[in-house]
Formats: sequence, structure tokens, C-alpha cells
Amino acid sequence: MTRTAPATQAPATEATPTEAAPAPQPPLTGLRVLDLATLFAGPLAATMLGDFGADVIKVEHPTRPDPSRGHGPAKEGIGLWWKLLGRNKRTITLDLSAPTGRDALLRLAATTDVIIENFRPGTLEKWGLGPAELSTVNPRLVLARVTGFGQFGPYSHRPGFGTLAEAMSGFAAITGEPEGPPTLPPFGLADSITALATAYAVMTALTARTTTGRGQVVDMAIIEPILTVLGPHPLWYDQLGYVQPRTGNRSRNNAPRNTYRTADGAWVAVSTSAQSVAERVMRLVGRPDLIDEPWFTTGSGRAEHADELDEAVGHWIARRTRSVTLAAFEKAEAAIAPVYDIHDVMTDPQYRALDTITTVQDPELGPLRMQNVLFRLSETPGAIRWAGRPHGADTDAVLTEAGLSEAEIAALRATGGTR
Repeated sequence: MTRTAPATQAPATEATPTEAAPAPQPPLTGLRVLDLATLFAGPLAATMLGDFGADVIKVEHPTRPDPSRGHGPAKEGIGLWWKLLGRNKRTITLDLSAPTGRDALLRLAATTDVIIENFRPGTLEKWGLGPAELSTVNPRLVLARVTGFGQFGPYSHRPGFGTLAEAMSGFAAITGEPEGPPTLPPFGLADSITALATAYAVMTALTARTTTGRGQVVDMAIIEPILTVLGPHPLWYDQLGYVQPRTGNRSRNNAPRNTYRTADGAWVAVSTSAQSVAERVMRLVGRPDLIDEPWFTTGSGRAEHADELDEAVGHWIARRTRSVTLAAFEKAEAAIAPVYDIHDVMTDPQYRALDTITTVQDPELGPLRMQNVLFRLSETPGAIRWAGRPHGADTDAVLTEAGLSEAEIAALRATGGTR
């Protein structure tokens, strides 16, 4: 389950025959993270940190666990999404709105590097767990606050989800067929992009801490990272008044760029972002004459003639099976990919070579196949140590580490502060 980059040739070095080299520690070993967030953006950011060695402690309400445990299909009553989102996390329960739960959280915060939360602005402050209280017990703490709209502004107190960000960012407006409605992704796109951004922000704040000696607050609004990945849309509008319309699978920046159906009913996707690739495609499909057209020399020029280019490419592909099409494009060094469903992903030889889908042994469900850690490091690789654990499975162990006695834990449990 450890994910390491392929080995490279290194100079030989002398080694003591009886002394084995110690196993490398993941790069975030020693970093402690409290994951107070629910659902996807905040918890996924914590998962990414845990994948590279951070000690991530998932804090859930005693009677209302993270809703992701109940999202999507389940096996034997156990939510499978949680097995992915909760991997590499220890799980405890605390009622943060109760005084006893608050006090226990402050005890944990005193020895924690990062807290990730996604309550509506003002909620932690209402419980006496705002930045002021947390920095008092631990000035080095990084508090990452992930909300729909940020910590201030006219929408800050609205409930926010990734779907709203996909709509408000302009993503939905440019997605879908030209005559069809705006289209939302069938998965948590904005949440996932925000998770990546949050993990990056946390590591940036931790790097700053090495200089300043102090932690800080990360204010992450889900409506912002997805706007960043949409590219130059604000610039286009600012400078040209240009609003990109929906174009289906086509691009306004280059052509041919589309999905095409093969003779055996499969689909493939073709991209020609590079001029040289566009020329190879047209030679392959028997239309080298189009390369000599003046408009063919730029991506935007080709995009204006997408109908003609799509007809040529689509006609050629429609008379060949997927395997023949893929082989011909590969031989011509033209860019193409099959349109996969998840079955195809799980059996693809490239994904297998990369170990992109890896197997994790789980005490509840046995072997589980899931996405591996996000990237490979040659010297200090990340790893999946375990899949998502049961609700509150590590409460006693974690609270004991924080210095609570057996009597204090029992009292906490008796008052409903934990289960």
C-alpha cells in the first residue's frame, strides 16, 4: 500500500552487512491533525495529510456521525464512501457544544498542529472554541476553516455545498450542450478541488510557522478554488467582455476536440491542443488537405471550423473498432483516449502499472480496492495504513494520550460529551 516512485540508478555505497537501513518515515510523520469537518472538502483535505503520515484524529458527534458514513452504497450496513474518506484516521466522539466536550477538545488542541473545521462562521466561537481560545492553549496551531462562502461577506452565514460553488463559479454555465441546460457534475467536483487547495494552504501555513513560530487561520471558501481552475475567464471578460458559452464536448480554443463513436459502439476522446498533433490527426484520417488551409495554423482558427474537422475525424473513427482506432492513433503519435467507465478503470494496464487502484485490508469488510495516495515520492512515500474505522473506535486511546484520566473519560461519557 506504500506508494513509491520507480527506483533510479544510484552510486553504490558501502553498507554494514548486519545493519539494515531503517524504513523511511512518511514526510508528515509527527504532524497531528484534528478533523472536525463533515462531508467532503474538509475531511478529504485531512485524508490527504493522513496519507503522508500525519496523525489524523477524526472528531465526530457522539450520536450524529459524519454523514458520509451514510452516503452512497453500503455493504453489510457499512458505508463504503466512509472507508475511503476515513482512511488513515483515528476516530473519536466529542460533543463540542457541551462544556465537557469543549474542555476535552482544548486539551487535544494543546498538542495539535492543525485543526480543520467546516461549521458555519461563528459556530466555534459560540462554543468557546474560536481562534482566540484555540491560540491561547496553542499559539502554534493552524486552524483551517472551510465554508461555502468564507468567513465574511453578505453570504457568509448561508449554508454552502459544492453544488452551489459549481453553479456560482461559472462552471455549470459553460458545461453542457449549447442548446441544453447548465450541467452540474455527478460527483463532488468543487469539494474535491477545495480539498486539494486546503491541504496546500495548510502546508503553506505550516511552512510559515517555521519562520514566525506561530500558527494562523486559513479561510477557505468553496466558491473560490473552482473559479481558479476555470482559468482566464475573468480576464477574458475584463478585457474583452467575452462570456464563454456552452459548447458541449468542443473547445473554443482548438479543434478537433470531441468524443467520437467507434464502429463497435464504444466512445473515444480526441484532443489536439498542440498544432503538431492536429496535423497528425488529419493526416491519419485522410484529410491532409485541411492542414494547408490558412485557418488551420491556430487553435482558435481550427475551432471556428469544428464542424468540418469533426466530420472528417468522426467519419474515419465510425468505420473502425475502438481497438483499431486506438492502435492507429498511437502509431501516428496522435492524442486519443478511450472513454472509460469504472470497470474499465479497474482493469486498465496503465492504472495497474501505477497501482492507482490499490488493495487495503479492512477488519470489517476484508480486502477493499480504492484509489491510492495522490502522488508518488521516491524517498518518503505515503501509504494507506487502514481504511475508515468505526464511529468512535479510538476515543479512549486518544483522550488518554491527551492526558485525561480514566475517571475524566468516564465523567465525559456520563454527561454525553462522548460515547
